[in-house]
Amino acid sequence: MSTSFRRALGGAALLGALMLTAAPGCAQTPAIQGERRSALAEELAPAAREPRAATDVQDAVSASRRTAIVQAAERVAPAVVSVNVLRRERVMPRSIFEQMLLPPGYEREVPGLGSGFIIHPDGLVLTNEHVVRGAGEVVVTLPDGRDFDAEVVGTDDLNDLAVVRIRFPQRQREPLPVAPLGDSDNLMIGEWAVAIGNPLGFLLSNTEPAVTAGVVSAVGRNIIPGGEEQRGYYLDMIQTDASINPGNSGGPLVNATGEVVGVNSSILSRGGGSEGLGFAIPINRARRIAVDLVENGSIRRAWIGAEVEPLQREGIRRSREVRIAQVVPGSPAARAGLREGMVVRGVGGKQVRTPLDWEAGLLQGRVGEAIEVRVAAGEQERAVRLVPEDLPSVSAERIRALRELELVTLTPAIRAERGLSNEQGALIISLSEQGRRIGLREGDLILQISRVRIRSAEEAARALQQTAEQGVVIYFERGGRIGSTAFRLG
Repeated sequence: MSTSFRRALGGAALLGALMLTAAPGCAQTPAIQGERRSALAEELAPAAREPRAATDVQDAVSASRRTAIVQAAERVAPAVVSVNVLRRERVMPRSIFEQMLLPPGYEREVPGLGSGFIIHPDGLVLTNEHVVRGAGEVVVTLPDGRDFDAEVVGTDDLNDLAVVRIRFPQRQREPLPVAPLGDSDNLMIGEWAVAIGNPLGFLLSNTEPAVTAGVVSAVGRNIIPGGEEQRGYYLDMIQTDASINPGNSGGPLVNATGEVVGVNSSILSRGGGSEGLGFAIPINRARRIAVDLVENGSIRRAWIGAEVEPLQREGIRRSREVRIAQVVPGSPAARAGLREGMVVRGVGGKQVRTPLDWEAGLLQGRVGEAIEVRVAAGEQERAVRLVPEDLPSVSAERIRALRELELVTLTPAIRAERGLSNEQGALIISLSEQGRRIGLREGDLILQISRVRIRSAEEAARALQQTAEQGVVIYFERGGRIGSTAFRLG
């Protein structure tokens, strides 16, 4: 309460006391006034406990308040944190007037907020990749309100997962509460689901996490996120009707025994708020990815070199089968004998009915570890074992340009891997913060630099070196569309 508010309240209380004292026929001594206030306070106090013999029902009711949801929240909430980020975004002029007023490359700082939970007492926090994407500064806030600087250990944009490490000041390192992780493979449809996080955190002053409850509505859901900023797919997800709102991203989805079974990630909504369609990444997958990120700093994505498409059905009947649409020559799929036209029944032990089922099954694969694909050709069905490899874009030779970009030459295998339309160009594998500021992103395919058509990474590096100081326009493919950005160094 502010000082001014205290003073105003005190003045009002004093005025009330004076009015009571001055009213005709109502004069009271200070002692009697005090007794009346005490009596009123006593009336408004919490109900006193009845003698033991009369409290059996009250005891039963009190015990019933400690539901499984309450106990689950008490077990996990101390390990749930707020993840605050500050990122710099390039401002694109919205009109000819803004184009005249804003300097080239003008940027603004944009704050962001999500949730996360501690998975190791040394301060490792699991959250969503989209929470920390492009962050120049990360601060983790504990439930008790303490802020700590943090660093991003690694991210996986396809799975929308990231690991952040709290940076403790010297000699202030302390063990932190850890959220117990459960087994998402044992989930039952209809069991309790508790979402914990910091929804709409910018509007709330306290730092304790909020709790919402629902049930596990479904498992194995495959959805395609909307919006240009959302990447990849959300595959094999847990669906829940527990309310998940902006700011909940990265927080835990907890079962009735107080174990984390998922990482809250997305919602389907027509208005932007919760409509009972929330989705969480299964913790079994998140755990495996977190280990890879901590130990290696990145994810080795498994690739087999085959694409699928749904079998066509007439009318409104949905296709419940997929077939192989493309096999990259020399790929693990080609070497294992997979051919175009084969019907796919399963992959990695999971049934395949849609292309997203296929992607979800491959998501479980690991480089160098055999995976089984069940296919049918005609009336015969058989199992094919193949060993995934690194993505072609990962194993390809990288060329550095202007110390800001890492590029690889586009090949048929990389084109198939990334689903690109153009057949030639230089693919951006990684870039510095400066590269992002000029409007480029990882995964952009550079097609042309000023007037020079680009056919390889070497050509792109050479063209940038020759023209960057004079001013350059880069044309690129992104998400099936052609874009451009202009900049000048120096």
